[in-house]
Amino acid sequence: MLRYFTAGESHGPCLTAIIDGVPAGFSIEVQKINHDLWRRQQGYGRGGRMLIEKDEVQIRSGIRWGETLGSPVALGIENRDWKNWTKKMSPAPEDRDESIAVTKPRPGHADLAGVLKYDHSDIRNILERASARDTVSRTAVGSFCKQLLEPFGIRILGYLRSLGGIEAKSNRLTYEEVYELAEQSPVRVADKEAEERMIALIDDCKKKGDTLGGVFEVILNGTASWMAAWPGG
Repeated sequence: MLRYFTAGESHGPCLTAIIDGVPAGFSIEVQKINHDLWRRQQGYGRGGRMLIEKDEVQIRSGIRWGETLGSPVALGIENRDWKNWTKKMSPAPEDRDESIAVTKPRPGHADLAGVLKYDHSDIRNILERASARDTVSRTAVGSFCKQLLEPFGIRILGYLRSLGGIEAKSNRLTYEEVYELAEQSPVRVADKEAEERMIALIDDCKKKGDTLGGVFEVILNGTASWMAAWPGG
C-alpha cells in the first residue's frame, strides 16, 4: 500500500517527504516534479513567501538512474528563508529565546487546538507545521504519484469551478479543453468573464482582510480503460 509522511517546519532548513510502498522499475523525471512545484507558486493573490522561495526537489533515496528501486523514496525541498530564521528555529537549547514566543492564536487555524493538544505555550511550535508552506512537500508527493499512473494511461486534471459564489461556465468544453484554458488563467478557470470577476473579488477580499470559499474540480482520465485491463476489473 502506498503511503507517505512529511516532516519539516515552514521556516526550518527544509521540508521532507518519504513515500513508502513504491514499486520498483517506474521511471521518474525530477523536472516534472519541479514543474508542478513551479505551478504551485503561480496564481493571483499569492503571498509574499512565494517571492522568496524557488522550490526544487532533491531525490535523497529510492531512485537510481531515473528508476524507482522498490525502497522508500525520500524527497527534500530546501527553504531559502531559513537563513533569516536560524536562531529563531534553531534545534540547539542555547538559542532559546522566550521573548519571541507567539501567544495569540489565529482564528481559523490549528493554533489553539495544537497548543492544547501538545501542551505548548509558544504557538510557533504549532503554526510552523500547520502552515501553507507544508503544501510544497505534499505537491511533490502528488506529482511523484502522477508519474506512477502515467504508464497506465491515467491523467489527473484540476481547475477551479467557482470562487465566492462566482461560477465558471464551460459547458461546451471537454475536460481536456477546460484544463488547458485553466492552465493559462491566474485563477485557474476556463471562463474569462468569471476570471475578471474573481480577481476583483480577491482584491476586495484582501482589502477587507476576509476569506473566500470555492469549488475545485479534479478529474481522472483513463481510469475506465485501466480497470478494464486489470485482472478481475
